[in-house]
Amino acid sequence: MNFSVCRVLKPLCYCFCQLKGGIDDCPCSVDTVDYFNNINVYPRLQTLMHLDFFRYYKVNFLRDCPFWVDDSKCSVRDCHVKSCPVDHVPEGIRSEDKQIFCDIRDSPPSTSNEELGRLDATLSESARQELLQWVAHDDVEALSYCDIGDNMENEAEFVDLLINPERFTGYRGPSAHRIWRSIYEENCFKPDNAVSNPFEALKNMCIEKRAFYRALSGLHTSINVHLCAGFLMTERAKALASLSANKVAWGPNLEEFRKRFDPDMTEGYGPQRLKNLYYLYLLELRALSKAAPYLARQQFYTGNKDEDESVRLSVRDLLRVLRSFPDPFDEKILFNDPTSGTVLREEFRQHFINITRIMDCVGCDKCKLWGKLQIQGLGTALKILFTPDDHFSPSRGHLKFRLRSLL
Repeated sequence: MNFSVCRVLKPLCYCFCQLKGGIDDCPCSVDTVDYFNNINVYPRLQTLMHLDFFRYYKVNFLRDCPFWVDDSKCSVRDCHVKSCPVDHVPEGIRSEDKQIFCDIRDSPPSTSNEELGRLDATLSESARQELLQWVAHDDVEALSYCDIGDNMENEAEFVDLLINPERFTGYRGPSAHRIWRSIYEENCFKPDNAVSNPFEALKNMCIEKRAFYRALSGLHTSINVHLCAGFLMTERAKALASLSANKVAWGPNLEEFRKRFDPDMTEGYGPQRLKNLYYLYLLELRALSKAAPYLARQQFYTGNKDEDESVRLSVRDLLRVLRSFPDPFDEKILFNDPTSGTVLREEFRQHFINITRIMDCVGCDKCKLWGKLQIQGLGTALKILFTPDDHFSPSRGHLKFRLRSLL
């Protein structure tokens, strides 16, 4: 996730100048996150996303919608996804279901004095022992936050994310609206309907329910910002940009952005929606930081030795940077009530599983692709942060593959 896509929309700085001060339920400010992301994180992510290990994603477009019968598939050409012929996918990624990667127990101890090695020094002895005791599979039903399943299904296919970027395709109308309505109204801890301002209503909710709502709102904002920055241009817009009428072109849609985030056009809600994007960013940043000691010891195998080494070094460099963030999200303040914490955490998990299932109801394949990817990333972050320590051990390598969606 990054905020640099917002630079494309500079004329709408009015929306962003409303973002000031602290981020709700977090210890840092908007300015701190902006600087840290734009200077330290975003450039590194751009490099990683062009490497083979991160550019291919496996997804099943054929799973049935479990909540309603709907054959309203998007007929717009740009809703469709260009899948990859299997022989175009690097060998190591094709074989990831077979767990082709180096086991940490077989890796020689590092003698390098490189800066990236600082991550190892943070491991306690108990954490070192846990690394050697990782279970073979961590998607047991009792712990999972996602019902994606694509990686293990025969109908799943590989997609090159670089040639299928996230952007607005023309998918809209009742089918698209029902997706978000279901997410907010049927599956989450929604604010009291009696209160006209949903963000004001959050003040009366416990912190766990606020966290759930803000994370979903942040995810919704992330998707909308990307779609507004990569919008299918109208004939009029192409003419103004001196582009051929026959050329399919994508570009920022400022009016669409204003409709979603301008305080004057959203009854003042727009800036809070944007602020929830920062909340989501901090939540996922903290998950990556917490998992850093595990991820830093992984090998990344695609079959290209030179690029695999580049991925390993780049990931370690990114993790080192993420762990340097001074005011991280504090997951310890959630679910700590000895009476209700366990029950509330399970309710939280079940709600989120339902949301992941809604992604199979999306009628646009490209929207489904990116919806599943982002939902899986958030689900991975929630699992890392909120699974009790005595129940959770990341499986060897499995967390590594989830890193694609978390970034």
